[in-house]
Order: sequence, then structure tokens, then C-alpha cells
Amino acid sequence: MIPLRDNIPSVRRPWAVYAIILLNVGAFLLTLRLDARQTEILFHVLGVVPARFSDPAWAAAAGYPGWGALSFATYMFLHGGWLHLGFNMWSLWIFADNVEDVMGPARFVAFYFCCGLAALTAHYVFNLHATQPVVGASGAIAGVMGAYFLLYPHAKVVTLIPIIIIPYIVELPAVVFLGLWFGVQLLSGLWSLGAHQGGGIAWWAHAGGFVAGMLLMPVFRRPGRCEFCWRGERDWKSLTRR
Repeated sequence: MIPLRDNIPSVRRPWAVYAIILLNVGAFLLTLRLDARQTEILFHVLGVVPARFSDPAWAAAAGYPGWGALSFATYMFLHGGWLHLGFNMWSLWIFADNVEDVMGPARFVAFYFCCGLAALTAHYVFNLHATQPVVGASGAIAGVMGAYFLLYPHAKVVTLIPIIIIPYIVELPAVVFLGLWFGVQLLSGLWSLGAHQGGGIAWWAHAGGFVAGMLLMPVFRRPGRCEFCWRGERDWKSLTRR
């Protein structure tokens, strides 16, 4: 499922979202100047390799530098290709402006990084000895989606569902779209445990980031800044009449 747009307007300019998107795009454009070997080294150094921290002796023998904690932040700004970058930034653009509305730019940035760290922790717990780097903003963006799930369950998300080669476009309640998305991440994570591999996708980072976003949203939201948030039964009745 690919979100195309939602129906919740932005009240304020999402300056933090603009900055995060620009940083991600800028970092990706810089990686295009590297050859395949240089890119691999960059991802291993500035991405997060779980075994680098669970097995320090292996990390030292493999030649990893000692300042690995920096990668806990830098991994969120690295992407493996145009599709990886594009889908992440589009999802951020769809959902994050309304979450920033509720928090303000500074709080949103702190929230975003906390979700990214929580997503990384979830990935690490289930992949302690993985030697492949995890990169990308999707864990932090999953946290944004988790916050949106609580703030705007009554919203509607215009969604593209590819059926073989036929594009099917449908309007879904946000609670349905995001609930299904989270369910897919969780089930895929459980399946990857049984299969002993994750297919290159950090399912547990997505699931962990989403849960973190729901838990952290009340901590970072600012009172009086949620003009279009869920108002309970009144909003539900308004939604079902449309």
C-alpha cells in the first residue's frame, strides 16, 4: 500500500520536516559520488552493524573505528537507492507535517530522533549478531506514523494498492491504513524469526518505531496545538457520514 495524500490540513509550516527531508536528500546525493566499494564502507561505518556492538572483538578484527555511537544518528540519513529514499521521504511528507503541528519544530526533531533510536533498539534486539548494516529513515518515520495513528485515526488516506499491473486507488481511514501497515511489519518480523532472515528489510525497526511513536507522542505534544486531532465520537460520526 502506498499513501498518496491525507485529508488533514497543515496549520503551520513544517520547518523541521523540510529540514529532515533536505538532509536526507543531501546525504543521498553525496553518496552518489562514491563507487560501490566506498558506499559499502560508508554504510558499515555510519550505518549500524549490530555485531559491531554485540561482539567488540569481531568489530576490532574487522577494522571498525572506535567511535561507533555516532552511527546511531547517522544511520537515519543513509539510503540504499532512489526507491528507498523516495518512499521514505514521501511517507514522511504525508504524515509528519500534522505531527509537527502538534509538537512544534524543536520537539518534533527530538521526537523523531527518539523514535529512530527506539527503532534501532528493536532491530538490535532481534538481530544481535547481524553483520549487515541497517540504514534508512524508515524506523523514525514509523514513529511518526505511530503518533499520527493516535492523533488522527479519523483522517482519510488516499491509498494506491498495486494489483499485479493494475493500480487500484481507494480512500481508507487512517486507523485502517496504519493498522494494516503495522500488522504487516509485525507479522513479517515474526516470520523472519522463523526463517532466520529478514529479506533485507528491518521489520522489527518498523514495528518498534511505530510503538515508540505511540508511547512518546503524549510526552512531546504541546497542549492547544492540535486543531484537527481526534475528538472522539463526534469526529467518528462526521467521518462515517462522508
